[in-house]
Amino acid sequence: MTRPHAPIDGAALLDEVEAFHRRFNVFPTEHAYVAVALWDAHAHLIDAFDGTARLAFLSPEPGSGKSRALEITETLTPRAATTVNASANALFRLVEADGGTPTLLFDEIDTVFGPKAGGNEEVRGFLNSGYRRGAKSLRCVGDGSNQSTEWFSSFCAVAMAGLGSLPDTILTRSVIIRMRKKAPNEKVEPYRRRVHEKQGHALRDRLADWATSVHDEIAGAWPEMPEGVSDRPADVWEPLLAVADAAGGHWPDRARAACVALIKAATQGDEASLGVRLLTDLRDRVFCGADRMPTAAILEVLLGLDDAPWADLSEDGQSVKPLTARALSKLLSQYVRPDNTPIKPRGIRVGSGTPKGYYADDLSDAWMRYCPPPPEKSATSATSATSQVNGGESVAEGPSESRHMFAESDTRPLRSVG
Repeated sequence: MTRPHAPIDGAALLDEVEAFHRRFNVFPTEHAYVAVALWDAHAHLIDAFDGTARLAFLSPEPGSGKSRALEITETLTPRAATTVNASANALFRLVEADGGTPTLLFDEIDTVFGPKAGGNEEVRGFLNSGYRRGAKSLRCVGDGSNQSTEWFSSFCAVAMAGLGSLPDTILTRSVIIRMRKKAPNEKVEPYRRRVHEKQGHALRDRLADWATSVHDEIAGAWPEMPEGVSDRPADVWEPLLAVADAAGGHWPDRARAACVALIKAATQGDEASLGVRLLTDLRDRVFCGADRMPTAAILEVLLGLDDAPWADLSEDGQSVKPLTARALSKLLSQYVRPDNTPIKPRGIRVGSGTPKGYYADDLSDAWMRYCPPPPEKSATSATSATSQVNGGESVAEGPSESRHMFAESDTRPLRSVG
């Protein structure tokens, strides 16, 4: 009589996966080991999920262990395919090939999206769309004039390693591990593929067996998110938390702690888009409570901020020029006023003139939707920007008016900027 197989202890198995990474990788935090082990397991359950998290090993300098982390991940994931460069068409065909959904591993991803890479919009489109089940792209197939159209799926698990950063559309769909060089006291085993690959594959096969045993449970799971985690971050972490809950033991708690910590770290590390940075600087460092500001006064303050990009805007590493009235208008016109019309400069009464400028009411909706909560400010700091553009004199008009509004009696000319 055949004896039934003993149930697989998912928590103990994930412990082993984590320990295998620790032998060869030094990750920046304990949370990173948790996230990567969960990501390895989730790749075995890809067809149980509606979405998949991208995994991004990034660092500012070479020699930080990114490629080694990807190499270890390769040994632990199903149908792993590693590439340094690939066309979008090749990627689509790989996903559609017989044998099951691959795990795609991109090394040197910075060569695909770096300043000199020419954009690679089709590959970017593949990576952007493929995090969601059902994502398909239409392609022509055939030879010469004998062409037909065919839909190709892009849904698969993807891990990446590279220098610098990645496009925001990819980063927001990723669990980001910011790698760094080992300190002198941090030691790992040297990785020998002909020896250690077999050990990784043995763990991979056990992960596959465990995934089969919990597939139906995970397919019907709706993991509880930590407080404050919603929208895109929740989409990214849902499959990883589902894996942790199915494994049990200490993994559900560790997974949620890692979720909160890595989302917070990613948010702090992200550079806001130029538009959001502009909106935030206008609210917190230019208007500071004023209800209107002439364009020249706005530019004077922005160009005087030492820690801001406005005095030396650049594009793809090439220096351009300081922010101008035209560029300011173009950036702000991407956003809308409360009445859903684009933000545009309007005439502002200053003494006997009516220079063009902007009203806080027009910016209020964009500030609410796109900017982080404003910092706490004292009355002194809140008036600093307005004092700068008004020669330090008070512009208060009385208790019923904004204390920072430009007085109509102020006829001093504003310095021309840009």
